[in-house]
Amino acid sequence: MPETGYVHVYTGNGKGKTTAAFGLALRAAGAGLRVYIAQFVKGMAYSELNAFARFDDLVTIEQYGRDCFIRNEPTTEDVAAAQDGLEHVRRVIASCAWDVVVLDEANIATLFGLFGVEDLLELIDTKPPTLELIITGRHADPRVIERADLVTEMREVKHYYAKGVQARAGIES
Repeated sequence: MPETGYVHVYTGNGKGKTTAAFGLALRAAGAGLRVYIAQFVKGMAYSELNAFARFDDLVTIEQYGRDCFIRNEPTTEDVAAAQDGLEHVRRVIASCAWDVVVLDEANIATLFGLFGVEDLLELIDTKPPTLELIITGRHADPRVIERADLVTEMREVKHYYAKGVQARAGIES
């Protein structure tokens, strides 16, 4: 386990934020580190759930979303799911049982008011010194960016979605 854990933020409008975080999670599991992944907003079946199931002794992935509401307003049930997830993540971080914690789409959760930016900042401030914390999602709040040790912004230059290509299993979903 590393002596110092850092805070990573993967944000921006380009593709690859979750993919980068999950690549790091895979690398960590390959090194024998314990990884906890909380997916906010998402509640659907994605291929990565199948992939990480193969590492069930080192990687736990849980979803705290009901459906992908990004095209609609979140419901009270969406808020409740995210709040439940936030409480669970607080316990996960406080337990010191994990080496890496990924908060997938946590920036989107704050953008849509599922929980506050202050909640995310509290997680950053209270993480154990050795914990590696990764936060993904578009529209990262400037305060989260300021607290992070590493920030990568994915910038969309060109995307085949613009030509009508739908999400493909194993590539985008």
